[in-house]
Amino acid sequence: MRLNRQDSKRIAMVTGPALRARVSEAGLAYLLLLPSLVFLATFTYWPILRSIYFSFHDVVLGSNKIYFLGFENYERLWTDKLFWKSLGNTVFYTLVTIPCAITVALLLAVALDSKLRGMTFYRSAFFYPVMIPSVAAGMVWVFLYAPGYGPINSAIAALGLPKVEWLYDARWALPAIIFMSIWKYAGYFMLILLAALQMIPADLHEAAKLDGVSAIDRLIHITVPLISPTLYFVIIIGLLHSYQIFDYVYVMTQGGPADATNVLTFYIYQNGFQYQDIGYASTLANVLLLFVGGLITLVALVFGRRVHYLGR
Repeated sequence: MRLNRQDSKRIAMVTGPALRARVSEAGLAYLLLLPSLVFLATFTYWPILRSIYFSFHDVVLGSNKIYFLGFENYERLWTDKLFWKSLGNTVFYTLVTIPCAITVALLLAVALDSKLRGMTFYRSAFFYPVMIPSVAAGMVWVFLYAPGYGPINSAIAALGLPKVEWLYDARWALPAIIFMSIWKYAGYFMLILLAALQMIPADLHEAAKLDGVSAIDRLIHITVPLISPTLYFVIIIGLLHSYQIFDYVYVMTQGGPADATNVLTFYIYQNGFQYQDIGYASTLANVLLLFVGGLITLVALVFGRRVHYLGR
């Protein structure tokens, strides 16, 4: 098949300076990405591969001797009652913390999405818990939850109710950490949702008001669908945060009382650094990685199709 003169010119343009420019641009892009790729490979991908390797071996912290065990560490999970308890605590923490924190954040974002006087102060005040270091926040709440002199129990006693040993009672320890986590995360989610709310055209709400639509109906049928991409992002970020909880448990309860607050990340820490069983700790970490990956995939399948993008 013979090419005409016009087609020959087009091919020459593609294979000539234009092609070299595209190759040069791609090379520059990969060069700029190289530091991040090296960082990811060194501190993310290589540790994951190393953890998978260790999970099939008996590895003791500080020892150079490694013994191949096959699937013994994974078989051990099925009979490990503390693993299932820590997994249950983690799932319960996630199922309560994420919906409550996002709901509180959405209500705060809607309330603060106005031009009234003093809104900058209120936005900063609600976001302030996010800026407090996790260890410092945990120590503050240990004081607040103190059974003898804590302000929360003092307020309860003033109402004539019996005091609660929040962090020393197996029934209340995990709910106490959940409440503190909601306080810590809600401001972060609020800031993200507030930015999304400010992108919604004001004409939509004004037209709905003229039609007599109530504030609740506007929130459910206008606001939520229009910020659904941001809500979807917040849910994913919240899931990742919830399965990384460690510092609050370490500072406030050390997994107690009676392992009532022992979550998977803290159980991994116990096996790896307290019991020095790196092989079993790696197995737990791999299971956690698979579980979180599967959960995020499920959320993507369930909520991803319900996301409403403007212009689609």
